[in-house]
Amino acid sequence: MTRPITAGVDGSQESLAALAWAGREAVRRGRALRVVHAWRYEPHEAVEGDRQTQAGWVRDAVDAGVRTVSGRYADLEVTTDIVEGDVVDTLTAAAAESEMLVLGSRGHGRVVGFLLGSVGQQVIAETARPVVLVRSGDRAATEVDGREIVVGQEGEAEDSAAALGFAFETAAARGATVRAVRAWTLPPVFAYSPGSLKLLDEAGGPEPYEKKALADALQPWRERFPDVPVVEQVEMGSAGQVLLSVSGRAQLMVVGRRARRTAVGARIGSVAHGVLHHAECPVAVVPPA
Repeated sequence: MTRPITAGVDGSQESLAALAWAGREAVRRGRALRVVHAWRYEPHEAVEGDRQTQAGWVRDAVDAGVRTVSGRYADLEVTTDIVEGDVVDTLTAAAAESEMLVLGSRGHGRVVGFLLGSVGQQVIAETARPVVLVRSGDRAATEVDGREIVVGQEGEAEDSAAALGFAFETAAARGATVRAVRAWTLPPVFAYSPGSLKLLDEAGGPEPYEKKALADALQPWRERFPDVPVVEQVEMGSAGQVLLSVSGRAQLMVVGRRARRTAVGARIGSVAHGVLHHAECPVAVVPPA
């Protein structure tokens, strides 16, 4: 079964930008587009209208956004699901049936719409599918002016395999270059095991070791996507800072996901969290395979 690309909409400008992004990506990948909206009936004096009336308002608002995308791509298959229920549960369930889930994000500080409070973090942390965050200022022009697909790589090859795969697939669909970024820092000497010290010595030092690790991680994807140009970047510094330093040249940034549960709910890793708030482009958070 071919999975659709799903856009979560909530009426905000950010979610409308996400819907437009999802429509373009669905056309490029030859996928259907699914539009999902979750809402709750508000039976109190501050909100007028009974359940049926409020449902009609929701439907009208969602349909207006969908018509914009459908009118732009006549051959795009579009379905709409309006669900009365919990936002996190609705989006997580929709993501499970999708190629990816696309949501709106403000960035540069607090995140709104579907990402208000812990909702977005819970969706990203709990779903087994990639989640793409798009800002209201996103435009199609940034996808065709030579900007790159930037992807972060860390650890062993298998640690970033899912993120690398997503980046190469996206680059192939767009005719774009992949910039693979590996950041590194020097840990305390006592953090090295005898085995790792031996590998560092054989590689000629930390930087050559990091370059070899990145090249090894990229090799299977280079072979699978031979027509995708690749730039390898190994730089000393924190992963979040290094990735953000090149976000201005990116049409999409792809990062892996590290999720953990706390007493106040699910949380994503610090690198993904920082990039989501500050990257100058849409961000895809990809869970491990």
